[in-house]
Amino acid sequence: MRGLVKRALEKISKLDNEQIEQLLVVMAEENERLAVTLDSMSDGVLITDPAHRLVLANKAAERMIPLATGKPMGERFLWDVILDRDIATFTEAILSREDTASDQEFALDHGGDTRILSCSILPMVKDGHVRGNILQVVDISEKRTREARLRRAESLASLTTLAAGVAHEIKNPLGSIGIHAQLLEKSVASLDCSDSRAMKEYLEVISEEIERLNRIVVDFLFAVRPMDTQLEPADLNQLLEELLNFLRYELEEGGIKLERDLDPGVPELDLDRRYFKQALLNIVKNAMSAMPQGGTLRVITQVRGDEAMVRISDTGLGMSPEVLEKIFEPYFTTRDFGSGIGLTLVYKVVKEHMGDISVHSREGQGSTFSITLPVPQREQRLITWDGQPVPGVDEPAGGSGP
Repeated sequence: MRGLVKRALEKISKLDNEQIEQLLVVMAEENERLAVTLDSMSDGVLITDPAHRLVLANKAAERMIPLATGKPMGERFLWDVILDRDIATFTEAILSREDTASDQEFALDHGGDTRILSCSILPMVKDGHVRGNILQVVDISEKRTREARLRRAESLASLTTLAAGVAHEIKNPLGSIGIHAQLLEKSVASLDCSDSRAMKEYLEVISEEIERLNRIVVDFLFAVRPMDTQLEPADLNQLLEELLNFLRYELEEGGIKLERDLDPGVPELDLDRRYFKQALLNIVKNAMSAMPQGGTLRVITQVRGDEAMVRISDTGLGMSPEVLEKIFEPYFTTRDFGSGIGLTLVYKVVKEHMGDISVHSREGQGSTFSITLPVPQREQRLITWDGQPVPGVDEPAGGSGP
């Protein structure tokens, strides 16, 4: 088809009006076919001319990355049209030196959800000359999520294998050491010498460290043992209110402002109150430790279709991409205190509730933990295509009939 058009254009001066009209129809059909093909692709495609001006962008690209509007295609450089600073900087750096194919990954915030985009720039070469460039944008969020889940599952599986041996090898000697430390404390208390006070202080330090090690072992066992969850209908908002009231004074002392937006429409969920409350506590404590100079803690609940969501955000230190990738791994911590098990427990508790958890964070901008939980079938209602309840239908799905 392209050869036909090319030959016709070379002889256009010899064509009559009917032949020119047929040629225009062929060209229009080919352009339409190209546009439909590009818009049907799931990957984003942005095409530039040799001067790096944007001449074409498909619908997927417009959905994935923010693009400036206003001026017609072909009047602005590609990096001036892209509104995301990181992607624009990457694009300009590659195109300005006309380098070979290059790619990089970027994290973009889409309505509270973080999407990972892989951007690749490829030159369009013909007859030894660069006729333009293609910026290909691929959403690899699901791929990265699957990889992270696989790593976590493998890590937890290896810990489970070691759990029993570690418990016996560490916990039992700790108990024996603790008992003998108590006996020494009683013996020192009966002594009447100048060194007795110092000896007592040393023994207190030993007892405190024994207790700390014991807590680490207990947390370890909790992380690897199968959980005996007792799921019962529970009010998520009430659970959060109880937790936040419990931490109220601690938040005030830390100069942390609490903002809550709890959706009263969240139905009862099947929860193990004890485990899930502990998971929420771990997240909030993590947020508080990230705001040593004070800040804002925001807690939100909402319903999205057949899922309920709780979102806990802070305005703290934030995390680097490297830290974020390992956040749920056992014994990984960036702090001088703590066992590095807290968020591992959170991940396990959420999975035991058939839920999912994600984290969005940037250094210096704080972090957001988002937990989604399934709404029980008994609580699900019929909804329209736009997510609104069907008028006149108030009973949960599966309710009693006439």
